Amino acid sequence: MPKDGFLTPKAIANRIKAKGLQRLRWYCQVCQKQCRDENGFKNHCNSESHQRQMHVVGEHAGSYIYSYSKEFETEFIKLLSSRYNTQRVFANQVYQEYISDRHHIHMNATRWHSLSEFVKYLGRSGIAHVDESEKGWFIAWIDNSPKALERQAAQQKRARQDMDDEQREQRQIQEQIEKAKRDAEAEEKADTGPKELKRENEEEKIKLNLFGPKENGNGATTNGIEKPKTAFAMSISGMKKPGGLAALAKKSAPAANPGNPLSSSTPTRPPEKRKMTAMEEIMHQEQMRKKRREAMGNDHRPRE
Repeated sequence: MPKDGFLTPKAIANRIKAKGLQRLRWYCQVCQKQCRDENGFKNHCNSESHQRQMHVVGEHAGSYIYSYSKEFETEFIKLLSSRYNTQRVFANQVYQEYISDRHHIHMNATRWHSLSEFVKYLGRSGIAHVDESEKGWFIAWIDNSPKALERQAAQQKRARQDMDDEQREQRQIQEQIEKAKRDAEAEEKADTGPKELKRENEEEKIKLNLFGPKENGNGATTNGIEKPKTAFAMSISGMKKPGGLAALAKKSAPAANPGNPLSSSTPTRPPEKRKMTAMEEIMHQEQMRKKRREAMGNDHRPRE
């Protein structure tokens, strides 16, 4: 009993080979038939069905080539936009992903003879940004959809607003700097100019205090500053002669000089004792303890 041809190992191997991607040059786009080797492709081209289909295509070759080219471009751009969006990518990488589909439109059926020509066409048409390097051609899709244009317009508007705000701030800062310069120049001119000395009360005597302001009764100075130890004053209007008991007290004072106008009218206070620091206190206490120990040792020492 003969074996079934559908289940023979050869038939199964042929079906497995037919499922995978075959050589592109052995594919007939007009008949949409993939041949496994050069001999099969040659036999297909000489077949009656292929000759008849080529006769139909030859009558309207331009329309067929245009439709194949348009379909190839649409599928290629769809893959580029969905897979890589606006990212810069190697053109051959996109093409390899495109031809991995078994039922794709082959480039030999389009009006472009190579991938380089197709990439140049995309650059001239404004569909993608193209640039050539040592590795080859690189492409980046240009998103011209309404949503993308709206986003781009919004970004440009936001950038203009930010620029306007920054320029406004720079202008305000510059105005403040110029105003500060004008004020400083005006103050310098006012300070360098001559000034007139004005007295509120012409009958008031002029007094010069060489060593600080005088103190009040409560121990504070007249201008709120801490009073000095001794206050010496010189009066331009002259000094009154003391009389009575004040004259006798003045004569009995040996330290005062009646002819010296800068002499002190009040007795000098003794200098206040300086407060010791913590280290000095510790050293003083150690010395006192040492003296006490020596004194106690002398008391307990036996007398001779």
